[in-house]
Amino acid sequence: MTEREIRQVLNLTGVMPSRQLGQNFLTDAATAHAIVDHLDLQADDTVVEVGPGTGALTCHVVGRVKKVVLVEFDSRLAAALQEKFADRADVEVVHQDAVEFDLRRLFPERPIKFLGNLPYASGGAIMKNFLSVPHPFSRAVIMLQKEVIDRLSAAPGHADYGLLSLRVQSAWHVQTVMEVPPEVFYPIPQVDSSVAVLTPRSDLPAFDRRLFDELLRRGFGQRRKQLHKLMPEHDGWNSLIETLGVPATVRAEELNLSQWLTITHHFDDHPLKEIPQKGSEIFDVVDEHDQVVSQSTRAEIHAQGLRHRAIHVFVFNKRKDLLLQLRSKLKDNHPGVWDSSAAGHLDTGEDYATCAVRELHEELGITKETVVEVGKLSPSPATGWEFVALYAVQYQGALRFPCSEIDAVQWFPLAIIEEWVKKRPSDFATGFLECWELFGKTSAT
Repeated sequence: MTEREIRQVLNLTGVMPSRQLGQNFLTDAATAHAIVDHLDLQADDTVVEVGPGTGALTCHVVGRVKKVVLVEFDSRLAAALQEKFADRADVEVVHQDAVEFDLRRLFPERPIKFLGNLPYASGGAIMKNFLSVPHPFSRAVIMLQKEVIDRLSAAPGHADYGLLSLRVQSAWHVQTVMEVPPEVFYPIPQVDSSVAVLTPRSDLPAFDRRLFDELLRRGFGQRRKQLHKLMPEHDGWNSLIETLGVPATVRAEELNLSQWLTITHHFDDHPLKEIPQKGSEIFDVVDEHDQVVSQSTRAEIHAQGLRHRAIHVFVFNKRKDLLLQLRSKLKDNHPGVWDSSAAGHLDTGEDYATCAVRELHEELGITKETVVEVGKLSPSPATGWEFVALYAVQYQGALRFPCSEIDAVQWFPLAIIEEWVKKRPSDFATGFLECWELFGKTSAT
């Protein structure tokens, strides 16, 4: 769109660009086309664009992908976009503050990509809502003021390096791909802008993201202080410094992402932080009637497809949302996909309900004395030749999970899960899919 066309839209809608809302509209079609090209669009993609404004970027996306979701805060611009794309079933306009947008509804729409000419005033909050782990995006292209993009990609020793750099880089590879001058916006901003491409990371060791963020806040809260004065009390600080290869006087801003992950691992006191599973664990082997016939190791049972026992637990909150866990990539079965709230094998001689209570505590930090049985599944390839007892509990408190087993957790409304399962069953562990079907049958009766 040209500046003249944008001015016409703004005049028709009665919009006076607001500095408070960060409303600077891109007017150069070549720049808009170049930005969109960095999305690497595919025909089956869904694209979520935040802050579409008059549609300068949008017009280079619509018609090239399966679906476009436009999230616009300004009611007048949202109405204009709805009118503009009224005849297109593949465009959805959402009039909402992007900071409050419910990201969970997007998971069934994968593959999905993020596009945003983000308002300078609220760009950080929008990124936190959309791009924090867990998220559904395979790629993101964002435009912000140059100084913020510089902070996202900064390295230790650079003046822009800090808390934001590490938070973003712990989830995304960040590459600055364009600089955009003020002259291609209306009204002309007083700062330069840059465009960055973000791609999800899969090259980092497992780590506790909650603890990582807590330690970062400590370290950068008083960034001129020596780090050892800001960290929690813990034995072994001297050996940690040696492992990091830094002086005892080191400050937070002098450490790279890998070193911060080493610090996080050092302070992580979860007993299962390094144990996604043990092939030497001993489980009961059972017959077709679920009667114990022998014992064998986990590795042997899985390798030979022997019948054994397991539990799954569905944890619900007061809104009746179901908690799902994103399995760690270290898991031997179904790594990196979504699964039941908690699941695990019965130890030798253990009963199903006792195992469910134990797994809730070990995997999620939930202490429950009793669980409610939903039903039972017979062994099949989908369950990994497990007899599975499914249980349900309600819980509202804090959660703590081992990073070696669980990458992230998220509460989801049941309707979203139902849609997601139908559209993308490969996003889930097969055992969960069996439990979900069982839950549907029992809840319908």
